[in-house]
Amino acid sequence: MFSGIIEEFATVVAIQKDRDNIDFTLRCSFVDELSIDQSIAHNGVCLTVVRIENGTYVVTAMKETLERSNLGLLQVGDKVNVERSMLMNGRLDGHIVQGHVDETARCIAVEDANGSTYFTFEYQEDLEMARNGYFTVDKGSVTVNGVSLTVCNPTRNTFQVAIIPYTMEHTNFQDIKVGTVVNLEFDIIGKYIARLQQL
Repeated sequence: MFSGIIEEFATVVAIQKDRDNIDFTLRCSFVDELSIDQSIAHNGVCLTVVRIENGTYVVTAMKETLERSNLGLLQVGDKVNVERSMLMNGRLDGHIVQGHVDETARCIAVEDANGSTYFTFEYQEDLEMARNGYFTVDKGSVTVNGVSLTVCNPTRNTFQVAIIPYTMEHTNFQDIKVGTVVNLEFDIIGKYIARLQQL
């Protein structure tokens, strides 16, 4: 489980395809603190550390993960938002994030807000998924590339988020532009409420 508060970004240093899987080798400042089998969110996707070597670590993304997320679009040199799993003895500064990406969205607008930046994202409109809680609500929570954010101006399949300069500097939002594909995880509480209504 994660909070959506990004620790830093890791850099992709190698990508290796293994049948339908992809092994990603990454470098970040806390590699020496990692252990095999540890869970780390990468752009919001929970992946397991399978190898640690030469100041880098390796995680494997399987076919299902690659189909639902933007990880298959990564290239060597790209920045990936990373967060280690949440300690249960601390504050929950973001919101409850599972690291289970629901789908991708595309950035359709970037606007300067005189100090902050508004990003507008569009995702596939699917009424069945919406009935199951896969949607955004005004002032609700959403995870974009692993970052816990507050929703502004939602429509049936778009929403905005406002990014402060600190978040821009310390996450890969600095690389997001119109056309960029990002990972979305909708709020788990909304999914549970939608499921309860069906029962």
